[in-house]
Amino acid sequence: MLSPRLYILNVAKDPTEANRISKESAKQIQDKELKLLDLVQSLGEYLTDDDKTTRAKAIGYLSSVLGYLDPKALSRQQVAVIAQFLCDRLEDETGLRETSQGLFALQKSSRFGREEATLVSSAICKVDLQKHPQGTRFAVLTLIDSLMANRRDVLKAMGGKFVTGFTELVGGEKDPRNLMIVFSLVKVILVEFDIVPHIEILFDAVYCYFPITFKPPPDDPYGITAQDLKLRLRECIASTKYFAGHTFPQLIEKLDSTSLSVKKDVLQTITACALSYGPQTISTHSTQLWDAVKFEVLNSTEEDELATEALLAIRAIAETLSFGLKFSAPTASPLARYLSGIVKECLKLLQEPQQKQAKPAGNILSKSATASTVAHLFIVEKTMPALLLIHGDADSLAKQRALMEILNMLFQSSLQTFGAWGDSTSEQVHSNPFTEYIDKLFEMYSQALMGSLREEVSLRITALKGLVLLCTTRRLFQENEIGMVVQYFDQVLLEVEEKEEIKELALQGLKDISKIKPNLIMDITFPAFMAQLPDSEKEADPSKPYTATLEALAKLSSGRAVFQVLLTRLLNKLDIVLREKSGPMYPRAILSTLLYVLQKQPESNQEDIKAYFARLVVPLLTKTIIPMVDNTSEFEDFRIMANDSILDVTGRLFNIIIRSLEFEEQINVSRQLINIFVLGIPSEYIPRTHAEIVARDFKPLQQTANKEQSGCTILLTYALAGLRREVVLAALSTPELIQQNVELATRTARSTQRMAHLYLIALLANKWMKKPGDSELLQKITADLLESVSSSILASREYDNLVGQKLQTVLWITKAIVVRGDKYGTEVTEKVVTLLGDKNYGPIASKGFVVLLGDDEFITKSNYAIIRPLTKQKIFTFCVPKIVEGFRTADSTTKPNYLVALSNILRNMPPAVILPELGRLLPLLLQSLDLPDPNVKSATIETLLITVTESADAMKEHISSLSARLLNACTNREENPPRIRSAALRCLKVFPRALRTDLLLPYKRQVIRSLVTALDDPKRNVRKEAVDCRARWYSLDEPED
Repeated sequence: MLSPRLYILNVAKDPTEANRISKESAKQIQDKELKLLDLVQSLGEYLTDDDKTTRAKAIGYLSSVLGYLDPKALSRQQVAVIAQFLCDRLEDETGLRETSQGLFALQKSSRFGREEATLVSSAICKVDLQKHPQGTRFAVLTLIDSLMANRRDVLKAMGGKFVTGFTELVGGEKDPRNLMIVFSLVKVILVEFDIVPHIEILFDAVYCYFPITFKPPPDDPYGITAQDLKLRLRECIASTKYFAGHTFPQLIEKLDSTSLSVKKDVLQTITACALSYGPQTISTHSTQLWDAVKFEVLNSTEEDELATEALLAIRAIAETLSFGLKFSAPTASPLARYLSGIVKECLKLLQEPQQKQAKPAGNILSKSATASTVAHLFIVEKTMPALLLIHGDADSLAKQRALMEILNMLFQSSLQTFGAWGDSTSEQVHSNPFTEYIDKLFEMYSQALMGSLREEVSLRITALKGLVLLCTTRRLFQENEIGMVVQYFDQVLLEVEEKEEIKELALQGLKDISKIKPNLIMDITFPAFMAQLPDSEKEADPSKPYTATLEALAKLSSGRAVFQVLLTRLLNKLDIVLREKSGPMYPRAILSTLLYVLQKQPESNQEDIKAYFARLVVPLLTKTIIPMVDNTSEFEDFRIMANDSILDVTGRLFNIIIRSLEFEEQINVSRQLINIFVLGIPSEYIPRTHAEIVARDFKPLQQTANKEQSGCTILLTYALAGLRREVVLAALSTPELIQQNVELATRTARSTQRMAHLYLIALLANKWMKKPGDSELLQKITADLLESVSSSILASREYDNLVGQKLQTVLWITKAIVVRGDKYGTEVTEKVVTLLGDKNYGPIASKGFVVLLGDDEFITKSNYAIIRPLTKQKIFTFCVPKIVEGFRTADSTTKPNYLVALSNILRNMPPAVILPELGRLLPLLLQSLDLPDPNVKSATIETLLITVTESADAMKEHISSLSARLLNACTNREENPPRIRSAALRCLKVFPRALRTDLLLPYKRQVIRSLVTALDDPKRNVRKEAVDCRARWYSLDEPED
C-alpha cells in the first residue's frame, strides 16, 4: 500500500497533498474498498522505524484518516480495536500529539462507548505531559475537553482516579492557550464532580496561578489577554464553597501587596466568591472579610479604583447574606450581625462628617444599602436617627453640608433600590424606610436651599441635589411636595443674581422631574417662565434676558407632552410679539427655541410630524407670505417675518419637519409649494381669502420681485432640501428652474438671497437632474458660465463682479454633481484649478474648494442627497498634484491662490488621507503661514499639528523654518487673532514629545526667549498655552559639557 509512504513523504513539505491522500484513504474505507485493519497493518514498518519523526508521521496518517471518516463508518469492534491500539501508542511519547489527534477523531464516532472513554481517559492521565511542547499539550487538553463535553458521565464515574490523574497531568502548565482550557475543565470538575476528598489537591492546582501576571507578546496569534485568564481563573476559585477556608485567608494575606493590579484582582475575586459561595459559608467569614476590606475604602482618595472594588466586595457579602430574607433582618441573622458591625463603625466616623474618613464611611453605608431591600431597610433604620441628631447638633454650615452629602448618598441607594417614578418594576413589597423621616428631610433640605444666604453655594447645591433624588425616587415625596420643589427650582432659575452653577443644576433638576412628572412642569414651571417673557422687545428687562428664559424652556421640553404645551404657548406669544411691532431678534429667538427642541427630540411618530406641519409650517408660511401681498393694517405687523434672520430659522423648521414626513405626504407638500413659489397657482396652504392674491402677486423667482419676496426663496430651498429625491417635482421643468435661478444668482446684489438661489441650484442638480439628457443640459449651463469667465480673462479685463458671481454658481453646480459621482464634475474641477493662476478670479476659485469639499446644511444624506463614498478623497487625489505643480510655476501675485486652495482642501480632509502626501506638501504649508488670511493659517497649523504628532520624521528638515513661523504666529498680535496664537502655541508644545531631543536643542533658547512675549498676551487662554508650551521646552535635556 503506497498511501502511508506517500503521506509520510508529503506531510512536511506539502500538507495539502498529504491531506488529499488521507482523505482518499478514508473514502476507500467508507466505500469498503479498503479495510481499516489493513491500513493499520500497512503502518507496521513505519511504527517500528528507528526514526522518531517517521513513527509520529505514521500515527499522524492514521489520525488524519480517522478525522475524515463519517462518524457512523466504523463498527463497534473497530472502534474498540483502534482505541486500544492508540492508547498503547501513548507509551511512545514521540507521537503523543498525533496519537491525541487520532483519539480526538475516534471519540467523535457514534460507536465510541463508555469502555473506550474510560480506557482513553485512564491512559491519557498517565502521560508525563509537561515535558512535551505546547502544541502537543494543547492536543491532549483538547482531547480531554472533548471527552468532558461528550462523555462527562464516564469521567464522573471514574471519580477520584480521574480527578487526581487530571490534576497531576496539568500541573505546572504555563501556556495561556492551554491554561484557558485547563481552567474551564477544572471549573466543571469543581461544580459537577464529587470533590470533597480532593479539596486541597484541587485548590493547590488552581490557586498556584493566582494572581495572574501574564503579559501577552505583541505578536500573540491567539489574542488571549491577561484579563481573559484572570476571569477564567476567578470563575474556578469562586465555583465551590469548599474552597472558602483556603481561599479567604490567602486572599486577605495578598491584600498587603504593594501592587495595585494584584490588590484589584484580589478584591474582584473576593466579590466573585462572596456572590457564589452561599450565605451559610459567607456568614462564617463575613466579619473577617469586612475587617480586611474596609481599609481600602476608609483610606482611599477621590476616584480610587481600589475603593470602588472594595465597596463592591462589601456589597456582595451583604447581598449573599440577604438570601431568603423577605421582610426584615432578625437581630440574630448573619446579615444583621454583618451590617451591625458596619453601621457601628461608620456612625462613629460620621460624628464629624467633614473629616477625611466620613465620606468613605458614607460610601460604605450607601453601597451596602443597595445589596437588597432588606439591607436597605436595616441600614436606614439604624442610621437615620443618629444622622438627623448629628445634623441637628451641627455647629457650622460646613458640618451640615458634609452630613447632607452623606444623606444624599443614602438617597441615591434608595433610588437604586426602589426605582424611579415610572420604572417598569414589580409592585413594591416594602415601603421606603425614608418615608418615616420625609417631613423632617423636606424641611431640612428646603431650608438649606431657599433659606440660606446666596453666597452659601456649596450647601445649596448639596440641598438641591438631595431634593432631586427625593423627588425622583418612587413613592417617596407626594405630588404636592414635588410641586413645591419645582417652585423652588423655578425661583432659582428666575432669580437674576443667582449663581450660574446652581442655575444649571436647578435646570437639570427640572429636566429630571419633567421625565417623571411632566404635568408639574406644564402646570407650574411653564406659567412662571412664560410670565417672564415680555410681550415686546421694548418691555424686555436687560437684567432678565428673554433668551435665557427661552433656553430654559427649550431644555425642559424634550418630552412629547411638554413640547406640545410649549408649542402652543410660544406660538401664542409669537402672535403677541408680532402684533407689538417687534424687531427681528425676539421672533427669531422664539422660533429658534422651537427649532432647538425639534432637533433634540428622538424620532417622532407620523401623527406628531403631521401635527407639527399643520401647526408650524403652514401658519408660518402664511404669516410670512400674506403681508407681502396684502398691505392692509391687519397684516402689517407680520412684515418683520420677511427679515433674513427670521426666514433662515423658519426655513430650518420647515426642513426638519418636512424631511420626517412620509413619502405620500411629501408629494403633496412639493405640489403645494411649487404652486406657491414657482407656478403661481392657488394653494390649499393659503387661506381662501388670500389664495388668489398670493397666486397672482407672490413671484419670488421673478427678476422683478422686491427684496422681501425674493428673500423668501430660502423657504423653498429648505423645504425642497427635506424632500426625498424620489418625489417627482410635478408640473415643473427642473432645467428651466435651474436656469432661472442661475440668472437670479448671478444678478442679485444681496449675498443671503444669492446663497438661497445657489443652494436651490445645487439641490435641483443633485437630486432631480437624473433623466436622460439632464447631464447634457447641466453641462451646457456650466459651460456657458465658464465661457463668461474665460472671455473676461482672455480680454484682460479688470475684475467683473457679475463674472465672479457666475464662477460661484459654477462651483455650486460642480459640488452637486461631483458628490454624486458625475464625471463631468471632475472636468469642471480641473478648470477651477486652472483658474487659480488668474489674478482676478483665482481668489474666488481658491475659496471655491470650501464649497466643493466643505459640509453644508443642504447637500447631506439626511436631506436625501446623492452622495457617493470617498468623494473628498478623490478630489484630493485629483487636485493636490495639480495645485503643487501650479504653485511651482505661478508668479508671486497668484501663488497665494494656490496656498489658500490647498489650505481649504486640507481642512476638509481626514488625516489619514493627508499624511502620505506630506513630503511634497510641507514646503507649501510653511509658506501658507506667511499669508495674512487667519482661516488659512488656522487650517495650516491644524494640519501641521497632525503631522508633528503622527509623522514626526517628515518634519526633521523643516524645524528651523517652522519654529520661526510658529513663534511669529503666536507673538505677533497685530496680524494674528487669539485663536491663531493659541493654535501656534499648541503646535509648538507638541515638538518636545514628538521630535528627537538632539534635533530640538539648537532651538531651545530661541523658543524660550521668544515665548516671553506670549506670556504677557492679553488673552488668558493664550497665556495658559504659552506657560504650558514654555514648560515643555524647558524640560528638554541640555547637552553635557
